Amino acid sequence: MSETTASITASAPSGTVIAESATPRGRRARIALRGLQILLALFYAVASGLPKLIAHPSAVEGFEELGWGSTGMYIIGALELAGAVALLIPVLQSVAAMALSALMVGAFVVTITAFEGENAATPLILIVPLALIAWARRSSNADLLRLLRRRG
Repeated sequence: MSETTASITASAPSGTVIAESATPRGRRARIALRGLQILLALFYAVASGLPKLIAHPSAVEGFEELGWGSTGMYIIGALELAGAVALLIPVLQSVAAMALSALMVGAFVVTITAFEGENAATPLILIVPLALIAWARRSSNADLLRLLRRRG
C-alpha cells in the first residue's frame, strides 16, 4: 500500500479495533482540529473567562446591567475557564465543546433580549467551531462513559 492509503489499526482498552488514517491529510486534519481547540481554549480562558474572574470593569458593567451582579459574573467566568481547560483534556473535549456551545446559546439569548442584539453574532460564530469539535471528538464521549462506569 502507498503511504497515502495505508491505515493503522490499534486495539482500544475495551477490545474494539480502531482504524486510524495514516494519510498526511488525516494527520493534518487532526493537527488543525487540535490547534482550533487550543485557540478556543485560550479565548475562553484569557479573553472571556479571566476578565469576569478578575472583575474587569467592562465585565462588571455588563453583569450589573443584566441585574446578575458579581455572583453571576463569577459563575459564568468559572464555567468558561472550566470549559477552556476541559477542551484540552482528551476525554472531556467533546463534552466541553457541547457545554460551551450551550453557554453560547445562552449568551446569544441574553444578548438579543437584554442588549438589543449588540454583538449577537459573536456567540453564534463561536458555536460553529465548538460544534465541529464536539462532532469530530465524539468518540471521547464513549471513553468518558467507560471511565465513569469503571469508577462508579
